[in-house]
Amino acid sequence: MFKGILVEKDEQGYRAAVKDIDDSVLPEGDVTIKVAYSTLNYKDALAITGKGPVVRNFPMVPGIDLVGTVEQCDSKQFKVGDKVLLNGFGVGETHCGGLAEKARLKSEWLIPLPNAFSARQAMSIGTAGYTAMLCVIALEKNGITPDKGDILVTGANGGVGSFAITILAKLGYNVIASTGRLEESEYLKKLGAAEVIDRAILTEPGRPLAKERWAAAIDSAGSHTLANVCASLKYGGVVAACGLAQGMDLPTTVMPFILRGVTLAGIDSVMRPTADRIEAWERLATILEPAVFDDIAKEITLDETIETAEKLISGKVRGRVVVNIAG
Repeated sequence: MFKGILVEKDEQGYRAAVKDIDDSVLPEGDVTIKVAYSTLNYKDALAITGKGPVVRNFPMVPGIDLVGTVEQCDSKQFKVGDKVLLNGFGVGETHCGGLAEKARLKSEWLIPLPNAFSARQAMSIGTAGYTAMLCVIALEKNGITPDKGDILVTGANGGVGSFAITILAKLGYNVIASTGRLEESEYLKKLGAAEVIDRAILTEPGRPLAKERWAAAIDSAGSHTLANVCASLKYGGVVAACGLAQGMDLPTTVMPFILRGVTLAGIDSVMRPTADRIEAWERLATILEPAVFDDIAKEITLDETIETAEKLISGKVRGRVVVNIAG
């Protein structure tokens, strides 16, 4: 038996609870991990609250991130005692995840914990920071350099947004942060935003082409926000799209793409090849300074996770949430 969050769905309804879980619930895998830390992402909050169709198999342990120690391994890739890290691969959706004391996974999903980070720091970054780094790499590969102009970050108070601002600012970009919580402006400026704007100017239906404002953008909202961002990019601009907090629709036209040469770069962090994951984590190790983790991340216990999930869905959580599994 091990302690964790278990999501169940049956004739009694959909529910999540912290409870003792039998080892038989764990799916097949060649690595068993003692989990030290996990995280609470938006997707995890949807899985826990049932407010989105995230969980595909029941019962399910949510948690798309984890870091921990190898307890048993039938693969030559790792040995007992190794510190390993996981982001994505459907864990917490179709395969039991990180919000529990134990996980059984496939070794090809794991990468070694980078030496630059402690277990807690790695989960302060988690899928959010790793996704933000993938977005920045996409901008770079599409020719966006700091001299090109302002970079817009939507959903700025969220995990991806917070790390995107931090990374871009450290690399010398001028960052404009878009948020629905202007009261958090000082927090965003501390992370490195040069200016904070109200997301309301982006969330309503807009024109097919608008005034050229930004050289590039990182968007986690989708829907009208992404459409308006595309319409407002400068010639040759790039937007890295990685989320759908506003919606999964994209009510735009081809105009920005054929008249301004705009590039829409889709960012998937779930099934990303191992080489891309290692590249992103190595870049994070060279860019991030220890102080940023205290600014962006809040630590909670496993017992506090379900209540915090409700707050996250309601937009009442800033930055990252790290879950101390042992605490």
